[in-house]
Amino acid sequence: QVRLMESGGGLVQAGGSLRLSCAASGTIFRIDRMGWYRQAPGKQRDLVAVMTSGGITDYAGSVKGRFTVSRDNAKNAVYLQMSSLKPEDTAVYYCYADVTNSAYVNYKYWGQGTQVTVSS
Repeated sequence: QVRLMESGGGLVQAGGSLRLSCAASGTIFRIDRMGWYRQAPGKQRDLVAVMTSGGITDYAGSVKGRFTVSRDNAKNAVYLQMSSLKPEDTAVYYCYADVTNSAYVNYKYWGQGTQVTVSS
């Protein structure tokens, strides 16, 4: 079993910055894709940014140039540096990890979510 623990959400004014962190613990052989999704009230959960173990990134168009995803593979951790925040970035942010165990079976895991609120 793998657990994802998030931290770093909160309330910030428009134009401000926040940094989210997520660490995975448990039985992990390899983490392939790891990153962040978000879900605003009444909307579906959407990709924000993910990074492969090799460093390839994928960003939502709405956050390109403002958000930066990074990983520390040795710590099984992923980070999201968010800058120039806008009220429309308000959502619950979920950490995501695509984990392969020692039996080479792949599972997808989600964190419990952390609230990010951007005031105008």
